[in-house]
Amino acid sequence: MTVPYWVQDSIFYQIFPDRFYNSDPGNDPLTTQAWGEKPTIWDFQGGDLRGVIQKLDYLLDLGITAIYFNPIFQATSNHRYNISDYLKIDYKLGTTNDFQALLDVAHQNGIRIVIDGVFNHCGRGFFAFNDVLENQNHSPYIDWFHLNNVPPDAYSPGDADDYEAWWKFKSLPKFNTDNPRVRKYIFDVARYWIRLGADGWRLDVPNEIDDESFWEEFRQIVRSENPDAYLVGEIWDGDPKWVGPASFDGLMNYPVRDGVIGFLMGNIAADGFSEMINRQLNQYDQENVFAMYNTLGSHDTVRIKTELGGDQKKLKMAYSFLMAYPGAPAIYYGDEIGVDGGKDPDCRKAFPWDEKDWDHDLRNYLQKLINIRKKRSVLRRGSYQEVIVDSKRGLYAFARELGGESLLTVLNASGARRNIKISAEDLHWSDGRIINDLLSNQEFIVAGSDVNLSVEPWEVLWIT
Repeated sequence: MTVPYWVQDSIFYQIFPDRFYNSDPGNDPLTTQAWGEKPTIWDFQGGDLRGVIQKLDYLLDLGITAIYFNPIFQATSNHRYNISDYLKIDYKLGTTNDFQALLDVAHQNGIRIVIDGVFNHCGRGFFAFNDVLENQNHSPYIDWFHLNNVPPDAYSPGDADDYEAWWKFKSLPKFNTDNPRVRKYIFDVARYWIRLGADGWRLDVPNEIDDESFWEEFRQIVRSENPDAYLVGEIWDGDPKWVGPASFDGLMNYPVRDGVIGFLMGNIAADGFSEMINRQLNQYDQENVFAMYNTLGSHDTVRIKTELGGDQKKLKMAYSFLMAYPGAPAIYYGDEIGVDGGKDPDCRKAFPWDEKDWDHDLRNYLQKLINIRKKRSVLRRGSYQEVIVDSKRGLYAFARELGGESLLTVLNASGARRNIKISAEDLHWSDGRIINDLLSNQEFIVAGSDVNLSVEPWEVLWIT
């Protein structure tokens, strides 16, 4: 296998560091808001790495086994995608010792840590770009960037015209990764944090470094430090070009997220949902399918509760699908307790630690799904087989199979009770066998070669 063995068994949790928990107000910048205020593009709320350590019991109780962090390196923004020092933890989050302590306590508790790699662009405060601004044509770093004019205008309003920048934002100058010295710098950064103990990299907009040799060398360097390090790419359209032994183990699986939302909101019928799911399953090797980072939300999307109109049954159905689908399911911080929010920055709210503000029913349900998934290897490693695709009645069902064990997931995405008949032989269930829905504890009996099921409106069954 070229994919780390642990990924398909993981339950990921994404943390936007400034908004999870503030353990040390002493390192907060002057522009820190009160915790829980409406988030802005500019202001901080004070979350830090020690805060994650202090709340690790909460994550363990939920069932988390891996954390993906948005950028943690020195930067001037609350999102930290404009990095000024790739070898330093942002002082507003703590120190390298704090990060090491987080790694130690996480690893002791069976939690892996994946960090965000922003290598397409840096911030204006990055030392090499600063040197260009100061020394202009005399700078030894002038070929580290794509300059159209020297000195570049980096701070006045408007688009970046004097140099290439991400989406033409002046604050995000693009690296010249054709330059061997730039490549060496980035590869050294990748090596440094893996050597320190990070368990993998999530790569930000990697398709904007459209260079197969760059990512192949990046992979080799990371894997030389840790053969089990996970590499996951932010590729929104699910292009298989970016998956495999010369690039990434998996991708942030936004197409599956879009399909789930479309199906539950009635914008995609069951047959269209089936087509999308099969496309995602069939365009990658199986080991990469099992290494996809499957999520219903992130720092770049509307919160899943808001996307589904706050409908509790649809939320539960979405998570039931996610936890039964091949790959590594991921929870965006706060989604498990019903945090809502629109587009950035509203989707980056501070975690509400007062439990009276929590949706306990949703959290308990998600905790139950996680516990079942962790106990049932068929949900983590089993094959995927469609069983029902019924657009007229809003039904979709699939089975995961492993070593003779079958687990059937039935989704009734409609407002009516549905009676359905399923071939028991296809699921290796014999006549007279009593089967059980793991979510409701309902029992059903196999009659002959068939199973007759009654599914309530917006109900999910996990039957085995």
